[in-house]
Amino acid sequence: MSSAPVRRVVVTGATGNVGTSVVSVLSEDPQIDEIHCVARRMPHRAPEKTTWTAADIADEEYDLAADFAGASAVVHLAWAFQPTHRPPETWRTNVLGSMRVFEAAARAGVPALVHASSVGAYSPGPKDHKVAEDWPTHGWPDAAYCREKAYLERVLDGFERDHPDMRVVRMRPAFLFKEESASEQRRIFGGVATPAQLGKLARPGLLPVLPDIPGLRFQVLHTDDAARAYRLAVLGEARGAFNLAAEPPVDMPFLARLLKARTVRMPAAAARVALGTGWRLRLVRASPHLFDAVLGLPLMDCGRAREELGWRPERTATEAVGALLSGLRNASGAPTPPLAGRPKTA
Repeated sequence: MSSAPVRRVVVTGATGNVGTSVVSVLSEDPQIDEIHCVARRMPHRAPEKTTWTAADIADEEYDLAADFAGASAVVHLAWAFQPTHRPPETWRTNVLGSMRVFEAAARAGVPALVHASSVGAYSPGPKDHKVAEDWPTHGWPDAAYCREKAYLERVLDGFERDHPDMRVVRMRPAFLFKEESASEQRRIFGGVATPAQLGKLARPGLLPVLPDIPGLRFQVLHTDDAARAYRLAVLGEARGAFNLAAEPPVDMPFLARLLKARTVRMPAAAARVALGTGWRLRLVRASPHLFDAVLGLPLMDCGRAREELGWRPERTATEAVGALLSGLRNASGAPTPPLAGRPKTA
């Protein structure tokens, strides 16, 4: 049950992988009258009940508080993954921009802030059992993504202390996939590989061998399932952090079964050298530091989300990864600039 009527929700980063799903879920809810969306670039088509502002959250001339005025909740999703070779640029958007969002929400008197944290905020942890939300959130310091997510956890610690009347929720999802996000994720992480090349690799039976890297075991979630958790957080009374992931955990034998490939053992050090070389040559956009972070990520227990939000994923990890592979095969996308796929031919 909602503690108060929810009339207007503001969503930053509304045109990305998570943002499009969150906006879609919120726009279908009769308890919500308006979703005000903030993004650097406007979508080609806008869902019902949405209004839009084209803005950069880190731009000091943009009056965030004015956009937030009258909102029942702010859902903060805006995030820049690139350029990984220039971390001050991502720090400006991700850390300084997020801090501007938090303070603007407080100035506007918004009663609830739902922030997109991540499994990447967690310190290295176990792969043989799962950790709850009290696991340390110091991240992996070499990886900009983890460093920024962890830093914002500390910022929110102080923010909650200074604004006890605001309900603050921190979502910590696993890796998020849906078919429509495949083209964006290829551009963010895949480097020079073309849609056609990756599409072929994503077809079962066409990739004969995958490297089986010790310690490479992680969790995933379908983006639409994450969006349902955000909706529950907006409408409910929950506070604090929530882990979000689907079963089962993913490793290379798991992917090999989906792709009908066999695995060959590869030391993590060798995989890191190959990735690092590709990254330095600008052939791969995912940094070796992020690879190191993934090797250390703990597996998350999602019991708190089940008990306090009433949330369970509707799709398995197999379905989430399958959606990504389907999107890579089809160069899928959505009608927003970040998610744009391969142009359709007549």
